[in-house]
Amino acid sequence: MSGKIGTGGLIFNEPLMWEKSREGRCGISIPTQDVPEATMDAALTNEGPDLPQVSELDVVRHYTRLSQWNFGVDSGMYPLGSCTMKYNPKTNEVQAARPGFTGAHPMVSQELSQGAMELMYNLEQELAEITGMDAVTLQPAAGAHGELTGMLVIHGFHAKNGKQRSKIIIPDTAHGTNPASASLCGYKSINIKSNENGILTPEAVAAVMDEDTAGIMITNPNTLGLFEENVKEIADIVHWKGGLVYGDGANLNAIMGIVKLGKIGIDVVHFNMHKTFATPHGGGGPGSGPIAVVKELEPFLPSPRIKKSDKGFSWVFDCPDTIGRMLTFHGHFGVMVRAYSYLRSMGPDGLKNASSYAVLNANYIKEKLRDTLELAYDRPCMHECVFSDKKQQAHHVSTLDMAKRLMDYGFHPPTIYFPLVVPGAIMIEPTETESKETIDEFIDAFKAVALEAEETPDLVRSAPHLPKVKRLDEVSAARKPCLRG
Repeated sequence: MSGKIGTGGLIFNEPLMWEKSREGRCGISIPTQDVPEATMDAALTNEGPDLPQVSELDVVRHYTRLSQWNFGVDSGMYPLGSCTMKYNPKTNEVQAARPGFTGAHPMVSQELSQGAMELMYNLEQELAEITGMDAVTLQPAAGAHGELTGMLVIHGFHAKNGKQRSKIIIPDTAHGTNPASASLCGYKSINIKSNENGILTPEAVAAVMDEDTAGIMITNPNTLGLFEENVKEIADIVHWKGGLVYGDGANLNAIMGIVKLGKIGIDVVHFNMHKTFATPHGGGGPGSGPIAVVKELEPFLPSPRIKKSDKGFSWVFDCPDTIGRMLTFHGHFGVMVRAYSYLRSMGPDGLKNASSYAVLNANYIKEKLRDTLELAYDRPCMHECVFSDKKQQAHHVSTLDMAKRLMDYGFHPPTIYFPLVVPGAIMIEPTETESKETIDEFIDAFKAVALEAEETPDLVRSAPHLPKVKRLDEVSAARKPCLRG
């Protein structure tokens, strides 16, 4: 394809629905009344809600135009680092929409829920197999909720052993929700720094690990997109002092099918099902954040648990050491169906290939842009690579400026200013589902923006120019937000 993807195009303005409203218009045809009229209670005949009065055509065009303003992974590449915004095969949506699943209700007796329970049981077994762990709960509603569940399990373990602890070690390359999850369990976060290679050293952990520390939370691969090579030795240090190792599995898309976390010292890990296992991410709907644990922590998992016997599947409520329920009923079932469909479609080899291609694509971008952008850590990365705006600062062009200019080339910006350990960070995650052609177009666009930053910096600083909405006054937007509508 010649030329850039982005274009001005034919972009419609669209007012609020209330502004299009005209008295007497209606977009529906009410069926002919087939029952006798009845007088309503006066209390029920007050003025109704202020709903717009519009035609069917107005409604269709309104929502169609709004949808054309939106950018999603079905529209183009979504290179947000640490978010795994990848294309999800539509077959998983088909399975989740089957009437037998959408019509299931958690209050139906277990005798009439055997199919749903079998799916959940099998999904638990497969997630345990992927991570090399012993038991799984599907209750947590999303990633951070999974973190909280994992920390409550660790809290319950120490309470059962007769001595509660007060601290958790959290590296500077951990996800930002980690210290929040620890704080909710009453733990004080002990921050430690990564080394010059962007990973943890056993010495740094040993210096702060004591018998009052409940454990460590490790994001692996970490937020720099690097694999924590010393994790086994670090786990041994933590275990020697009676602590536990929490693994943040949000970046599992880089290692599924390759690394068995339970075999390298991780005691509890959460999954982001809405990132790694096929549920659309960021759509405002439910997520799912199951956790997997080693055998020693299984008694503390949320209840009820699913048990398989010769008579079928049943709920087990008699769990004396459980941390209790984490969610009403049994978790977000529709997300589980998508995940199970994805796992059954991919199989072990497919999962391993997905991880391999995600890592390959990220390293390809890293090598192609190493002379264009400052590379934060010059070493092989995992599923995402991290650059900075150091080379563009001489022209007074920032990471934000380049991210805005990328929109003119038809690309959603990557993650910017995160991780915090890299000033002016530009974090790019291509995922495994993007083709080489698309990735090359993204690389060429970034090179073009970098050249503009050098030759015509004002053009970059004032971007974007082609999207419907131009550069926002972010200070005014924060101080005087428009909440109309």
